[in-house]
Amino acid sequence: MTTLYGIGTCETVRKARKWLASHHIAYDYRDLRDDVLPPEKVRSWVDRCGGKTLLNRRSTTWKNLDSREQAEADQGKVVELLLKYPTLIKRPVLEKGGKLHLGFNELAYAVIFES
Repeated sequence: MTTLYGIGTCETVRKARKWLASHHIAYDYRDLRDDVLPPEKVRSWVDRCGGKTLLNRRSTTWKNLDSREQAEADQGKVVELLLKYPTLIKRPVLEKGGKLHLGFNELAYAVIFES
């Protein structure tokens, strides 16, 4: 099963969804704003790819956090921060065949879905 997590207004997520549709690939879509992520899911993502990789420090949400909350990410509280502000998750997040992929790149998706 393939699941794509993202935000409907995110241009990168839109590109990923368009690519998947144009290649007739079935997937479940979960909006990070509308579908509350279970803590164990976010913890699993952080364990698999690392908090620094999963945390989008270029997002508007990150820039609007106060310095105390930003510091919490560096103090090992990244899971709590991502649960509180899911728009901080680098997107899209693609889960396929037990593997996790962050961001969108046409060539990478071609390789992921060639098998």
